[in-house]
Amino acid sequence: MDTPGPQHKPIVKHYSNGNVTVVWQPALCIHSRHCVRGLPEVFDFERRPWIDPTAAASPEIMRQIEQCPSGALSYFRNQEAPATAPDDQKTTAAEAMSATTIRVEVSPGGPLLISGPVVVRTPDGQEHSHPRTSLCRCGHSKNKPYCDGSHRDLPPGWDQPGANPA
Repeated sequence: MDTPGPQHKPIVKHYSNGNVTVVWQPALCIHSRHCVRGLPEVFDFERRPWIDPTAAASPEIMRQIEQCPSGALSYFRNQEAPATAPDDQKTTAAEAMSATTIRVEVSPGGPLLISGPVVVRTPDGQEHSHPRTSLCRCGHSKNKPYCDGSHRDLPPGWDQPGANPA
């Protein structure tokens, strides 16, 4: 996984159809496959590049991206996003509407899903702002504090009271 560090800039990819630009931050991806299942003509892991924003209408793409639980996918409308805004501060319309409400959801057998503006301060003192993110709950992520999907390799019930995932 791509872990941000003091001398390491996280990878950020942009894919545009002229109206909307899809932003993908692989270090935040938990591989939930919501994107692939919801809009396979746009999101296809077998294709390179794996995101084709010309394969569907912009409103469909934006609706699907708003379902991304980790915030690894986001978008901005090309006419609205200032060119100098950091990628992790561009928000979707749904996120802008709910910016005052922060919701933390415990995903059964998975991460903590945080919706709403959140700032993660890493041990090295860096701060990363996200409109939503997924934090590791199992302790096995190689991209802590973010979830990387490592919980899928744990035995069923690892997150039950009294269970030991080690």
